[in-house]
Amino acid sequence: MELDLQIVASPINGMITSVRAIRPRRWFIDCPAENVAAVCRFLFDQAKLRFVISTGIDAEDCFEVLHHFCHDPTGSFVTVKVSIPDRTSPQLDSITPFIPAAEWIEREIQDLFGIRFKGHPNPKRLILADDWPEGLYPLRKDYRP
Repeated sequence: MELDLQIVASPINGMITSVRAIRPRRWFIDCPAENVAAVCRFLFDQAKLRFVISTGIDAEDCFEVLHHFCHDPTGSFVTVKVSIPDRTSPQLDSITPFIPAAEWIEREIQDLFGIRFKGHPNPKRLILADDWPEGLYPLRKDYRP
């Protein structure tokens, strides 16, 4: 049995820019930042995909956040990819209000990349010390200690 994400994602087609299979059982969904919470909520609540982890990336001209999901019955992985062009004060809607397991990884991405997650219920630091200088994010490519 194979997950057909083209069919699964049809209710959210107006909220995403593309759906593509990069190899068997491995899908990517490109999504505008303003729709990421709704798309992730659909995949989690309606499509019954399991949240695995999120990843932050400094792609030099923008930041990217990738939310990774799994469809356990088929072993398929689905990644929702969002680009954030604002390098000065990057922000994205939090998925933690409806996927509580995302709480710590969103806080980690915030600490290490400076990406703020709007609507996060507990945005305090997780990894960096309380006296760590504001505005310094150790996984950004422009970071200099």
